[in-house]
Amino acid sequence: METPSDHGSEELAHLLRGVPGAVLATHAECGDATAIVPAGRLVEVLRFLRDDPSAAFDMLMDLTGVDYVGYPGRSGPRFEVVYHLYSLVRGKRIRIKVGADAEAPEVPTAIEIWPAANWMEREVWDLYGIRFAGHPDLRRILLYDEFEGHPLRKDYPKERRQPLVGPRN
Repeated sequence: METPSDHGSEELAHLLRGVPGAVLATHAECGDATAIVPAGRLVEVLRFLRDDPSAAFDMLMDLTGVDYVGYPGRSGPRFEVVYHLYSLVRGKRIRIKVGADAEAPEVPTAIEIWPAANWMEREVWDLYGIRFAGHPDLRRILLYDEFEGHPLRKDYPKERRQPLVGPRN
C-alpha cells in the first residue's frame, strides 16, 4: 500500500477530500479502489461514504476478516476487517480496510450505518475472533456455543478435537 493518493480513482479522491486525514493508505488496481483507515475513524468514513450524495455507497455488499499471520513481508496488524461497498445509483464499488491487532482484535461496529452488518460481524467474530465494539449481540452464528477457538485463524490447529455436544432438552 502507498500513502494516501487517489491513484486516478474518483471514489478515492472524493473520500480523501471529504474526510481529510482519515485515510492511511490507498491503492486502485484494475478499477479496484481500496482505502485503509484507522479503527478510530472507521465509522466516520463509512457514514460519509453512505450519506454523502456524491459518494452514495448505500449498500454493504460484504464484510469479512483476513488473518495475515505468517504472510511474507507483511508489517501491518495481524488482522484486517474488509468492507465492500456498492453504490446502487452510481454503479461504483469501493473497499475499506481497517486493521486489528493480534492480542485483542477489535474494531467498531457498523450496525448503526448498515443493519445488515449485524450477521456479517457475528460471522467474523465466530470464525476469526475479531470483536466489534458496540455490537448489540456478538455471539456465534455458524458454530455451536461450546466450540473452542476461531477456526479461520491461521494458527488454529486443524487436528483440534472439539467438545462433544449432546442433545438439548
